[in-house]
Amino acid sequence: MAFTRDRLRVALVGAGKFGARRAAGMVRNSKTEISVVVDQIPENATTLAQTLGCSHSLDWQGTIARKDIDVVVVATSTQFLSVVTKAALMQGKHVLCEKPFARNVEEARESVDEAAKRGLCLKVGYNHRYHPAVFKAHKLFQDGVIGEIQFIRCVYGHGGRQGYEKEWRADPQLSGGGQLLDQGVHVIDLLQWFLGDFDDVKAFTSTSYWPIAPAEDNVFALLRTPQGSVASLHASWTHWKNVFTFDVFGEKGFLSAAGLGGHYGQEHLCWGDRHTIGANPDEHWYHFTGPDISLESEWNVFVECVFAGREPPSSGKESLKTLELVDAIYKSANMMNQEAAIHASVDEHISRGASL
Repeated sequence: MAFTRDRLRVALVGAGKFGARRAAGMVRNSKTEISVVVDQIPENATTLAQTLGCSHSLDWQGTIARKDIDVVVVATSTQFLSVVTKAALMQGKHVLCEKPFARNVEEARESVDEAAKRGLCLKVGYNHRYHPAVFKAHKLFQDGVIGEIQFIRCVYGHGGRQGYEKEWRADPQLSGGGQLLDQGVHVIDLLQWFLGDFDDVKAFTSTSYWPIAPAEDNVFALLRTPQGSVASLHASWTHWKNVFTFDVFGEKGFLSAAGLGGHYGQEHLCWGDRHTIGANPDEHWYHFTGPDISLESEWNVFVECVFAGREPPSSGKESLKTLELVDAIYKSANMMNQEAAIHASVDEHISRGASL
């Protein structure tokens, strides 16, 4: 159902670092009015509210029930995402929920069902689609410049920081998982955007440096579509230099995006046009030097979808599939780890027997 007011009145729940970044991406939209900022830490709420010139609250339940609120943006840590999202939907609000949407499939499905039942717009914040190098790559792919995709390869990671193992991200009860649910989900969203559904998953996870087990600091996954296209993902908290590379290889060439701005380096894209078999492709380079506008661009798309009454990109339904893939990756990795432990045990027994 289309929205009929002139402006969306927004409540932002979560005024931490990312909530502030999300707010900065919302304020330039003329159809958006941030009415209230909510956070259980008073200093966070008051500081951001003063910056935005709006009211603040410590009571998220009371805020989402207000009749003068149309949209709720949920920018909390992971353990609260689905709780606030489902409650806001039950109050009849459209919702943009930050990734990863929930700690698990079951939590996410409750919100998806609630949005469908009430005809509400539910989007998950996968802003990497709107980084200009990735966005341009997708546009070129849609234009057919590389033909059908054969494989995609992505590496995404950083090296953490002092005390990283003590943060909420390192506690699976709070985060739902480790690096896969932190940065890896961004990659899975992109892989689905380019390739659609996957039906075959093989994966390994490891906890190789940070003392955060059973959470993982590295995940390695191979995903295959029913048509045979393969995607590989390595997401890491032990890549000691920030990295983001996203390479798409097709029958007629390739698209290679790198960088996310800031510590990840300037964004650029190379389109390799394989015009002649056996010859080096012609390379066309695109460099993006401006500020990061991915959150602003994503918000503008969400606002358009609310007003038009249509389902947004990275909708609740799409993002539920993302978490289903996360679940499949964890299941595959657990199976592989169990098999490795069995083999190690057998080898140890054999070794002991030989020594006797």
